Amino acid sequence: MEALIASYGDSSSDSDSESPAPRPELKNSEESSSALPPPPLSLLNSPNSFGFLDFSPSAQPSRVRNFPHVEGNYAVHVYIPVYIPPAPRKEMALFLNKLASLVPGLHAVDVDVPLEILCKDEHKLEQVALGREFHISLGRTVPIRVHQIDSLVTMLRQKLQIQRRYWIDFSKWEVFVNDDHTRTFVSIEVIAAGLAEITKQIQAVNEVYKLHNLPEFYKDPRPHISVAWASDDISSSLKQAVEEERRSTVGGSLQKCLFTSKFNGIECRIGSKTHKICKFSE
Repeated sequence: MEALIASYGDSSSDSDSESPAPRPELKNSEESSSALPPPPLSLLNSPNSFGFLDFSPSAQPSRVRNFPHVEGNYAVHVYIPVYIPPAPRKEMALFLNKLASLVPGLHAVDVDVPLEILCKDEHKLEQVALGREFHISLGRTVPIRVHQIDSLVTMLRQKLQIQRRYWIDFSKWEVFVNDDHTRTFVSIEVIAAGLAEITKQIQAVNEVYKLHNLPEFYKDPRPHISVAWASDDISSSLKQAVEEERRSTVGGSLQKCLFTSKFNGIECRIGSKTHKICKFSE
């Protein structure tokens, strides 16, 4: 059991709670004087640093858990990974730039960098806000106990192991709010190609969740990826801004396909470990 727990990381606790490794002590002053010179300042930036960005993560709103931390619980998330192709990113970045000028407090999803900072450099906006992996959720992110993990993954694979490839059209800018109204999201919704297939996959995940006494997904799911967020429920003002910019950007067409992505599998992330769920049948 200890080995299983170790393979999934430190339960549902945050990764930034880990303590840094202690420095080895030098045996004497002679060793100290022969130490290597300090590295260049350019190397002191963390891997998550954005270089020119004048940005302090500690000054930003902290994440709010959807469920309390309990020792031995692991967050599970079943999803379709999505990457936005390079070609449409420029137009989408222009949309986000305009939106950020109308609605303060927007951040890029996951990296949590304010859009107003990213908007200072068009390339950085495309790269940081739109050049990463996004997710179409097929089930709620919920806590499970360690003894449920093997059963959950096995049943998901049984239900979803053989999937045909299909195309997904991301056609509509939309605004969503999380269940406890602590965050509002700028998202791109699937309303045409791919919707039927994703809906069936959500139903399959729901069946597995039910067998493990986990809450099912929304009754009328609306598959989407989220690209930006803001604290609290600002859906009213954000929807108004999105609607105005959507009409002006696409010339009045509300259902122009922003980009198309090929379905490339289903993954299940539990703690810090990711499981591949399905194979393909052409």
